[in-house]
Amino acid sequence: ASLDPEYAKLAGQSAAAQQTAAIPTPEAVARRGGELLLHAFDHSNPNNLGIAWHLLQSLGRVMLGFVLALVVAVPLGFTLGLFPSVYQTLNPFIQVLRPISPLAWMPLALYTFRDSSVSAIFIIFICAVWPMLINTAVGAANVRQEWVNVSRVFGLNKFQHVTRIMFPASVPMIMTGMRISVGIAWFVIVAAEMVGAQSGIGYFIWNEWNNLQIASMIVAIVLIGLIGLGLDSGLAWAARKLSFRE
Repeated sequence: ASLDPEYAKLAGQSAAAQQTAAIPTPEAVARRGGELLLHAFDHSNPNNLGIAWHLLQSLGRVMLGFVLALVVAVPLGFTLGLFPSVYQTLNPFIQVLRPISPLAWMPLALYTFRDSSVSAIFIIFICAVWPMLINTAVGAANVRQEWVNVSRVFGLNKFQHVTRIMFPASVPMIMTGMRISVGIAWFVIVAAEMVGAQSGIGYFIWNEWNNLQIASMIVAIVLIGLIGLGLDSGLAWAARKLSFRE
């Protein structure tokens, strides 16, 4: 009987925690979204930055890893497409490394770089490089034969053949690979930042989960989707501008 008050207290705390952790209503999410956006650029407390700073941190890591992957994947993929013997040599290594989950590299990256931000950039590089590499190789290897014949008829040298025929014809496939890569990079960064980062939208979501702020998590998820849509739409627009029309 003496334990009944203590038991009732614990039961009340458990019920309160369950009520706090319940899925919030759309009105509560909208209200919390307004609060987060109102203080989006707040940096008065380094331990409680506004959500905009976390999004910018994540975007910066994604863009840096994406650009590094672009610098490696496009020239190498173009080489693989132009030289089938090189492709046959490297293809087994590509097919072994490509299916490995990017997050499987995270512990090794943390051990090697000793920095969560650098490790996240490395993970982005790993996940973004393969779609661009493969799409670039396929695009360069499947240029229409009549265009190659026209290049020969006009007597273009190797450099002109690559820059005027092969590369422009490969641009649609390269841009497709870039769109796939940036989409993968954007959703991988969330998981990578949950592991050990001290900033970024992944860290924000994990921190809000620890505080049982479900409405904040939903707002962050919506923002992730909107930014992902913006990144894909921007690359789709660039693809339309850069691709030639017959």
